[in-house]
Amino acid sequence: MAPLPAELFDPAALGARLEDDDAIAACKATIAQATEYLHQRFRENAPVESLIRQRAAFVDALLGQLWDLKIDADDNLALVAVGGYGRGELHPCSDVDILILLGPDAKGAETQLEGFLTLLWDIGLDIGHSVRTVKECVENARGDITILTNLMEARVLRGASRLMEEVQAGTAVDQMWPSPEFFRAKLQEQRNRHTKFADTEYNLEPNVKSSPGGLRDLQIIGWIAERHFGIESLERLSTQQFLEPEEIQILKEGREFMWKVRYALHMFTGREEDRLLFDHQRALAEMWGFEDGEKLAVEQFMQVYYRWAQALGMLNEVLVQNFDQDILTAEGDHDILELNGRFQMRNGYIEARNDNVFSVDPSAILEVFLLSARNDAINGIAAPTIRLLRRSLDLIDDNFRASDINHKMFMDLLRSPYKLTRQLKRMVRYGVLGRYIPEFGTIIGQMQHDLFHTYTVDAHTLEVIENMRRFQIPEFADRFPVTSRVTARLPKIELLYLAGLFHDIGKGRGGDHSELGAVDARTFCEQHKLSKRDTNLVVWLVQNHLTMSAISQRRDISDPDVIQQFAQHVGDQDRLNYLFALTVADINGTNPTLWNAWRGSLLRQLFTETKRALRRGLENPVDKQDWIDETRNAAIDTLEYRGFTVEEIEDLWQERGEDYFLREKAEDIAWHTEAIAGHHDMSTPLVLARSSVDSNVANTTQIFIHARSSAALFSRICAQLEQLDLSIHDARIYNANNGMTLDTFFVLGSDGQAIAEDAGRITDIREALTNALSQDASAQDVNRRTPRAKKSFSIPTETVMSVDEVKNYSVLEVATPDRPGLLARIGKIFVEFGIELQAAKIQTLGERVEDVFFITDAEQQPITDPERCEALQQAIRDELNESA
Repeated sequence: MAPLPAELFDPAALGARLEDDDAIAACKATIAQATEYLHQRFRENAPVESLIRQRAAFVDALLGQLWDLKIDADDNLALVAVGGYGRGELHPCSDVDILILLGPDAKGAETQLEGFLTLLWDIGLDIGHSVRTVKECVENARGDITILTNLMEARVLRGASRLMEEVQAGTAVDQMWPSPEFFRAKLQEQRNRHTKFADTEYNLEPNVKSSPGGLRDLQIIGWIAERHFGIESLERLSTQQFLEPEEIQILKEGREFMWKVRYALHMFTGREEDRLLFDHQRALAEMWGFEDGEKLAVEQFMQVYYRWAQALGMLNEVLVQNFDQDILTAEGDHDILELNGRFQMRNGYIEARNDNVFSVDPSAILEVFLLSARNDAINGIAAPTIRLLRRSLDLIDDNFRASDINHKMFMDLLRSPYKLTRQLKRMVRYGVLGRYIPEFGTIIGQMQHDLFHTYTVDAHTLEVIENMRRFQIPEFADRFPVTSRVTARLPKIELLYLAGLFHDIGKGRGGDHSELGAVDARTFCEQHKLSKRDTNLVVWLVQNHLTMSAISQRRDISDPDVIQQFAQHVGDQDRLNYLFALTVADINGTNPTLWNAWRGSLLRQLFTETKRALRRGLENPVDKQDWIDETRNAAIDTLEYRGFTVEEIEDLWQERGEDYFLREKAEDIAWHTEAIAGHHDMSTPLVLARSSVDSNVANTTQIFIHARSSAALFSRICAQLEQLDLSIHDARIYNANNGMTLDTFFVLGSDGQAIAEDAGRITDIREALTNALSQDASAQDVNRRTPRAKKSFSIPTETVMSVDEVKNYSVLEVATPDRPGLLARIGKIFVEFGIELQAAKIQTLGERVEDVFFITDAEQQPITDPERCEALQQAIRDELNESA
């Protein structure tokens, strides 16, 4: 390497200071000067490869000078750079990994070495060190491939080079870890690492070093190449005919991009930070010069990141497969099965039988995926054929997209029995799907900057289709029992896949993505000659893919009027079945942590009641009074069995409104009534709690409160529940004319999971609520920390108000970032405005909540004064935005 610039490192100046000044201060000043010099060059857009190599060279020179200062010349010692530092790559805050090699006659050096290492720590270098003999290095490498890998990249900085030569001889491929064994171990290491990151390049906060498509993927293939071919760099693979010129360019540009991201992360944070956390994503987007527009700057930057990660992931895949053929498959030992005149299967991989297969017949581009989806023995596409595919992408033009042959082939692919999602993922990775459906190409790598959407739009779409496949696999029947049965009844499964493929395709274009996607879906279906009925079904599903989730979580689905309206909107059982399967797949594909038994129970209840409404006939809606009478009579039967008379029951119920009997189950009404009858001290609240066994309310804990009505009651309840680490998922408030209120809350743990079947915990909840509501005090503050990820989002609060003419109350919708004390704050504002809460639907979506409050004024009337409505909403927005 060329001599280091004096601004980076002046060894003579450091030497003089080491003689005259405090060594620690002198070295710290030298490191700070070098760091600032490199950072300034980075800000000036100098090539990042030169910066990380210059930093490694600077540390080489610094360590060498300090070694000479602290260690007497000794041909039985060697200072060796290993790992990434050994490769000559050193990011600003990366560990400096060194090995001190001891010869057989190294004696009396312990004190000097201790002083040397202590100095390195004192001057602020993050040193990773080991002190070993040649024999220890060889023995440790034999048992640990990580140690061997570090030694493969070693460079001697000072001392006896012969010691490292002995290590290299002892760890050579003919001594240990032969190529096939090394390859298998490294491949398993990569699989394990990918599994940790959900096998996708599209993690919400990816790790630039370790996530799929990150720098480690390049290092893995570099290590394999070095072990097998003895080459020093990946670029040399081109001479081995493993990398084509285009791939060399992808390698260089992609690695430069990832290096630049990693350098910036270290520079911004001042530590070895390789995770692209939300705050860092925004900082890098600004540094890259992106600006908010139709897409946020951060979303534009992350789309670039994800596309590079995908390109590097594909490069890794191609090279690993090539190595597999070269290293593991013996020459001539090939199992070849001819599939047709264009393709054959070799050792489980489909490959083109000649290099002109796509140019002669462009439809073969789709055929290779169709054959893979029809033959379960095909594990993947051979690397040479992947390259042919990539070189043939220009053949996917308007004529290709208009071809009836290709239309039939694509639809046949959707009907194929094996590994459909894997084929679609490959089509995305190799650039085929984005060409065949250009609208899909625009969403590849497109993130949504929130905690609700775990994946990019394209990765989410494929995850949704994967969920649809899971509904058909027996192993998943326990997890999705109802959805599995419903999906099995769908007459044309490919229509469900098409709805999944197009449901989010309109995102990122502005406007309503459901409507934009519906237009694209109609065009696609008509081009592919689907019947008018099938086309209308797919279009309707895309338009309505959010409807069932919204109604189940934001409307009162115990109200027969709500069920009747939804049944009329759906129209028939087929549409209901398809929409139910799409909704469950979509929620699980958006963020797996959002799916729990509570959400599942709401969807099942809406599905079941709508199915009953369709079976009765839309012209025969259920009579609300019949519903109420049925519930009352069932509750009376239970209470009479427990010794109550009808007169006693009616006396206890005389202040109850019809909503109570519409929304509560008969067994719960009996539970409430019996407890109220036995609660004689009306000055203290009655608090009941039990884990629900009713499938309609899933695994929630049900809390019932009978207390004196007060303006601050809801706020105090919410604050106490949050202090108990509980999250409210449904709240029902019934204000009686006698000044009492009956409140029902369905709660889960703050992590969305059920509270353990623990009688002690239930007792603690009852006692804490009873004590909190017995005190004559306002709502207490909630003292809980907001998680780091949620602090990264400063999304403004949104509110909408409307009037439900049927129920005769106002509906207030609040969408805002989640934080501790949220419901208690809203409750306080209701008190200030003289608002009475009748019910609430609470929905937490990642970092965001979308809560619906059903409210009235003190006279139980909806709030219709526009100024009061706006003042109420403004107060909520101001309070929540300030607290965020």
